[in-house]
Amino acid sequence: MNRRILTLAVAMVPIVVFGVLLAAVPVPYVALGPGPTFDTLGEVEGKPVVAIEGTPVKPTSGQLNMTTVAQRDGLTLANALAFWLSGNDQLVPRNLVFPPEKTREDIEKDQSADFQNSEDNAEYAALGYLKYAKAVTVENVNDPGPSAGKLQQGDGIDAVNGTKVADVEAFTKLLKATKPDQDIVVDYRRRNGPSGTTTITLGRNDDREYGYLGIAVRDAPWAPFTVDFNLANIGGPSAGLMFSLAVVDKLTNGELNGSKFVAGSGTITADGKVGPIGGITHKMYSAQEAGATVFLVPADNCDEARTVNGNSMQLVKAETLQQTIDALTTLTTGGNPPVC
Repeated sequence: MNRRILTLAVAMVPIVVFGVLLAAVPVPYVALGPGPTFDTLGEVEGKPVVAIEGTPVKPTSGQLNMTTVAQRDGLTLANALAFWLSGNDQLVPRNLVFPPEKTREDIEKDQSADFQNSEDNAEYAALGYLKYAKAVTVENVNDPGPSAGKLQQGDGIDAVNGTKVADVEAFTKLLKATKPDQDIVVDYRRRNGPSGTTTITLGRNDDREYGYLGIAVRDAPWAPFTVDFNLANIGGPSAGLMFSLAVVDKLTNGELNGSKFVAGSGTITADGKVGPIGGITHKMYSAQEAGATVFLVPADNCDEARTVNGNSMQLVKAETLQQTIDALTTLTTGGNPPVC
């Protein structure tokens, strides 16, 4: 063999090996970057992102976009290098996103619970802002269980055995006076349906001596209509603020955004407190790329938000639902809202 060809072949070996390693070797990292945005006043796959049924919905315009962070798992060395060089993505150890002590099924179950809790809080925060009174509200019904087919998620419980219950404390006190296998009469009201009365035979549960009803309840603002969020498992808890704003916008006259393109992010509690979120820089990049001119930033994320290079959006500080709506009103009427 020609010596020159042999030398070239030997020199190519480490290059080929390195190329194979780049393409095939997995790395224990996850890439986080700008994800898609969704207009909470718009539709997805032909359905309203925020669907309200059982009451008139007001016309809206402009946009109230929730923002997300894209997660990319199963990276090879080549993938990781490409994301790192892009400048828009962040590499984090995989065990921070997917704890090794949990199975994929456990993680998905936890995420599903987080999504449901976030959506419930977003609804309750909006209804509380709109001054709907609280009721003992059914959060879920165990099936099988004594209440399956009798009560539904979202029902408001008004009385037990003819005694009115104003809150969960009063409801629990009445329930603790019962025994397993006892029949009780529950008066309830139902969203998008008539009020009713049902008789339930209490079951047994090893963790209590009194009768088991098989439901979870909480004190929450109650309205006679339904609110559904049609972005299953997208956005997570950080979509709460934008979901609440969309509910309020659809149920009140005028437009919260003043026909502007507003985007944002933030967790929300049932009483309307806005909390910090992760990935604020990624979310800001995707919002600006989509055309947003205003971005709602949880107060605790303001310092990080100010570090984003090339940002042209107005960063409005969000602390509570009430304060955020007031800030948007100030903004759309030409005033100066609190900013980061």
